[in-house]
Amino acid sequence: MKKGIIFDMDGTLWDSADGVAKSWTIKVQEMYPDAQEITEADVKSVMGLTMDKIADKFFSWLDEKERYELLDICGNYENDYLREHGGVLYPDLEEFLAELKKDYHLYIVSNCQSGYIEAFLEHYDFWKYFEDIECYGNNELPKGDNIAGIIRRNDITNAVYVGDIQGDYDATMSAKEQLKDEGVKLDFILADYGFGDVDAKVSEIGSFKELPKVASEILD
Repeated sequence: MKKGIIFDMDGTLWDSADGVAKSWTIKVQEMYPDAQEITEADVKSVMGLTMDKIADKFFSWLDEKERYELLDICGNYENDYLREHGGVLYPDLEEFLAELKKDYHLYIVSNCQSGYIEAFLEHYDFWKYFEDIECYGNNELPKGDNIAGIIRRNDITNAVYVGDIQGDYDATMSAKEQLKDEGVKLDFILADYGFGDVDAKVSEIGSFKELPKVASEILD
């Protein structure tokens, strides 16, 4: 049996909203000097959405072609910015990633742009903890498909997805449905310290240090 823990990024492993807001504002106002500042609150309001939906919300004043061109420019600069500056890690993250790595295979699946997960891993030297990653920016697939995909390509038989919003739970349930005939067990853990909540009865953690115990109750 191969046991895996798959993580969401924002609101689960770190909070990058301040850096994202600053980097996007720089590029948007560079190209459109009269554009409004993008704030940390703005960024947190769209956490969990796919990148195309974020562009539709933030840049609705542009036509579609310009909107997605600006999205690519902001995303690329954001990756560079976060690779250099990092974000805010949740308390005890590295200590308990190291502990979890002893017993489980660790992965990341996010709705972010290509390069975002890599920026996080490179800034903190966290590649040593994770075996595989996937994101919307690589294939434009919904998170549920990417959760199922990473489980299949890594031959995981018993998995849990750790996320912080309703969309993470819904994606996990979508992946579970896709995998129902493949002998895979998949469950969900809510990072209750993150950006949202879930309208379902699920296992929860109030801090990252609680994850080894809760994960073991599900996976072992």
